[in-house]
Amino acid sequence: MYIDKFKNRDALVGIVGLGYVGLPLMLRYNAIGFRVLGIDIDMVKVDKLNAGQSYIEHISGKHISKARASGFEATSDFARASECDALILCVPTPLNKYREPDMSFVINTTDAITPYLRAGQVVSLESTTYPGTTEEELLPRVESTGLKVGESIFLVYSPEREDPGNPDFETRTIPKVIGGHTSACLQVGVALYEQAIDQVVAVSSTKAAEMTKLLENIHRAVNIGLVNEMKVVADRMGIDIFEVVDAAATKPFGFTPYYPGPGLGGHCIPIDPFYLTWKAREYGLHTRFIELSGEVNQAMPEYVLGKLMDGLNDRGQALRGSRVLILGIAYKKNVDDMRESPSVEIMELIQAKGGVVAYSDPHVPAFPQMREHHFDLSSEPLTAENIASFDAVVLATDHERFDYELIKANANLIVDTRGKYRAPHPNIIKA
Repeated sequence: MYIDKFKNRDALVGIVGLGYVGLPLMLRYNAIGFRVLGIDIDMVKVDKLNAGQSYIEHISGKHISKARASGFEATSDFARASECDALILCVPTPLNKYREPDMSFVINTTDAITPYLRAGQVVSLESTTYPGTTEEELLPRVESTGLKVGESIFLVYSPEREDPGNPDFETRTIPKVIGGHTSACLQVGVALYEQAIDQVVAVSSTKAAEMTKLLENIHRAVNIGLVNEMKVVADRMGIDIFEVVDAAATKPFGFTPYYPGPGLGGHCIPIDPFYLTWKAREYGLHTRFIELSGEVNQAMPEYVLGKLMDGLNDRGQALRGSRVLILGIAYKKNVDDMRESPSVEIMELIQAKGGVVAYSDPHVPAFPQMREHHFDLSSEPLTAENIASFDAVVLATDHERFDYELIKANANLIVDTRGKYRAPHPNIIKA
């Protein structure tokens, strides 16, 4: 009975949290004929969506307008959760200043929908979190309504997998891992997701699904930490680490290329490993690999700063008073997402040393309001004259829209953190 409404696409799907994860999911369900209701506490987002506008660069306004025309609606009224047959929670799980999990968004969102839960609904958490969250935080809140999970209401965990800016994958084509609190929960959850996603991968529990997402991100964090450490060693030995990684990548088995950079960015890789580190302490365990890679990756902005200072010093200049242009402040190339971007930390480090900092990013025309970082800046135009007016340029994010030849021809000093300039050049320092 509960499964049929998803298979027949008669269900109303509620997406709670309309950001980089929730918005693509909304568009996918809308495109295949589901009625979709978006719920978000941010009235600016709600008003923009209802006006057919997008606030995420790689999602066009025409797709939002098309969704609106076919029945999509956004609201900030959590009471409307009662109308939904499925509630998919796509909210942030950041770290606090002590690098401990900040579960407030998940808990507050669950508390907000709890009064409006009813029989027949499926609740799915997509936020990346530590194993046990669904059972420890969502289950008791859902069952506080008198509904029995696995019988009258269904609870699943299905971690988001998004790669903004990657043209090879979209929401539909990225396999979806899902775990249910009971076998009935899993059945209903699979029925919800298999309509929209080409491949659904069922696992034995919500804990297994939560751990799967952490393993994916820890795998990347540890390997990036390894290659960042190798970069420092190779640099000291006068070896180009990018040449080495390229050469190693010709091995057709047993090696996956990871490239170094100025640090880790995004809403997953710099944060999620510490969720497992924190939870492991409850079991008397210390995740030394994870913590070590975290230390290496967190040290990278300071390493870049040191390279910049060395480069200026070789030219008889101090960082204090020097004008430094940061190229790219998004956390990865070809997107506008700035969450946890190492570029911003590099900007703060330069400013703290007395440098005058500016940035250029074709995807971020004005520095946005952020919870912890504040710069009253707009993106600098990349003209020959403007590039030459800076004492140094730090290539932090290698957007394809940058004119790298123009930059090389006019910059006084380039600190290249992405290996974009492979050939040796007197004005280029690898960092």
